[in-house]
Amino acid sequence: MGAKNLKSWSFSSSSSSSTASSSSIPCSYPPLLHPDHSATTPSLKRKKCLQLLSFVAGSAVLILCIVALVSYGSNSASRTGLDGNGESGTRRGDSRGPAEGVSEKSSAAMPRSSPSYPWTNSMLLWQRTAFHFQPQKNWMNGQPCPTYYKGWYHLFYQYNPDSAVWGNITWGHAVSRDLVHWLYLPLAVVPDRWYDANGVWTGSATTLPDGRLVMIYTGATMESVQVQNLAFPADPDDPLLVHWVKSEYNPVIVPPSGIGLKDFRDPTTAWYVPTDSAWRVAIGSKNDSQHHAGVVLVYRTTDFVSYELLPGVLHSVTGTGMWECVDFYPVSTESAVGLDTSAASGPGVKHVLKASMDDNKHDYYAIGTYAAASNSWVPADPEKDVGIGLRYDYGKYYASKTFYDPVKERRVLWGWIGETDSERTDLRKGWASLQTVPRTVLFDQKTGRNLLQWPVEEVESLRLSSQEFSNISITAGSVVPLDIGKATQLDIVAEFSVDEAALAGAIGADVGYNCSTSRGAAQRGVIGPFGLLVLADEDLSEQTAVYFYVARATDGSLSTHFCHDELRSSEANDLAKTVYGSLVPVHDGETLSVRILVDHSIVESFAQGGRTCITSRVYPTKAIFSRARLFLLNNATGVDVTATSVKIWQMNSAFIRPFYERDSASSIRTSNN
Repeated sequence: MGAKNLKSWSFSSSSSSSTASSSSIPCSYPPLLHPDHSATTPSLKRKKCLQLLSFVAGSAVLILCIVALVSYGSNSASRTGLDGNGESGTRRGDSRGPAEGVSEKSSAAMPRSSPSYPWTNSMLLWQRTAFHFQPQKNWMNGQPCPTYYKGWYHLFYQYNPDSAVWGNITWGHAVSRDLVHWLYLPLAVVPDRWYDANGVWTGSATTLPDGRLVMIYTGATMESVQVQNLAFPADPDDPLLVHWVKSEYNPVIVPPSGIGLKDFRDPTTAWYVPTDSAWRVAIGSKNDSQHHAGVVLVYRTTDFVSYELLPGVLHSVTGTGMWECVDFYPVSTESAVGLDTSAASGPGVKHVLKASMDDNKHDYYAIGTYAAASNSWVPADPEKDVGIGLRYDYGKYYASKTFYDPVKERRVLWGWIGETDSERTDLRKGWASLQTVPRTVLFDQKTGRNLLQWPVEEVESLRLSSQEFSNISITAGSVVPLDIGKATQLDIVAEFSVDEAALAGAIGADVGYNCSTSRGAAQRGVIGPFGLLVLADEDLSEQTAVYFYVARATDGSLSTHFCHDELRSSEANDLAKTVYGSLVPVHDGETLSVRILVDHSIVESFAQGGRTCITSRVYPTKAIFSRARLFLLNNATGVDVTATSVKIWQMNSAFIRPFYERDSASSIRTSNN
């Protein structure tokens, strides 16, 4: 990956409608110190057995709790959750998720010895985004069942209606005509049965051939046993799907023999297998007896009530741990259109298997071949298998989910952006977490090895005024300010070329470079870093660098890294800051290109048409409101770089709001057309 010749850097420059506001700052980019087996329809007897198991487990838990409380009381002075000023503190190691059998859901925990940054209400207010989806208040995490139904896109999301921290997980609900302008609806599914009393967790929507909609979701029982349940629209004629009913047969799937009671969750969208005259659903799990392997189980059903566990597993990778939020879908290798989840495997069709890794909180995927007859999926490149190879996004991104959009024949991907500040700060601002912009997903026909992700075209409807710069020379060790006015809501498309003569003389340029282990944009190499500084203040005391770094081996081959540097994104000390990134394939004749969406405290970047994507959650204290600036950067030591084209749009707000009665009338008119 990444071996290139010098022709890779050629580019035909475009016309310019504007110029850079000033010349390069004649000094080196300031250095930065590195901070330090078969399951059938559950009978009443089966349910009673589960309830008996729950009672026994609950009794044991009660005894343990009494013992723990006695121990706690003897040490209460040292274990108080209040700091010196009376605010609720968060200790390193606190965890709101794993105790319930799910991944870490708390925000980044800072040591108790770290003083809290003096956040102002103005700083916290600015963090709320303008065109990324997030609830009006409180906690959200993954999106269980994105789908399209009778003229509306539906987003169901895991939500805590009571607080800005994880817990009491319920399904929030919003609808949109265009995947951008969302309207909040009442809560869709709430934890009100014994089989989901501890949370209505992730699931999937399946649209049947007759248009009916079926939701399969994971419920956590009163004792946190993970079971799979059904929910249906109470009124199938309602395009808004406001009311839901749960199946009388719930739970329809319980953990099979050999699977942990807390290691069985997140059913996929079902796909139909004509040769079997049945539907199939995949569920994630793990097998610690086989070297901590992540596994995918597959169930067969003809009626979505009775389920049969198929022999073997769809796929397994040792050492990767629990696979949650599994997704399984086909992609076309020959055309730029999405495929329905039930599209058959065969010539021109591959299948993507994706899983969210509970151990490291990243989303991995691989492309391979699916054989329904043997219930197996084989990766095209075993060295880049699920959990050890490619990721959807190399930043703060997790628990993603796709759905097929039948209107525009595309597969759309959603991802969850968690917080990296303290829970104390989240409670003060009253909300936590949000969603990425929805992305289309396509097979990369040029590389033949990866996916391409790109913001859905509707995002461009938010573009307002634009400015364009071309052929800006950025000498080694310089920063160039771009005078664009407001710089907090932007859509940026930039292309760069490296001087070929200088590049030819650059030998041995950091062959072992790695974004995540580097000092970020302050680590100077012969051919990088170069790119842009977003959400920066005037004197660059705060900045988020989005950059390329080219490493050249002694044989002349090049490898290109694409990175986000958050190390100086904020002067606040009570949050996590890191350097994200990975290699990005660059083919002969391609210029280096990036698209960046800046939305207050979110930075989403797409390099080389979406081959490598990075999302950063940042919390500036100075580079906010009118004080946010945009710069070009070249901190290389050995080459000059040209920004051949930089086009910047100011972005409008999506005006996400509650659903009103007038919206309902519009809904009825559209659904009847």
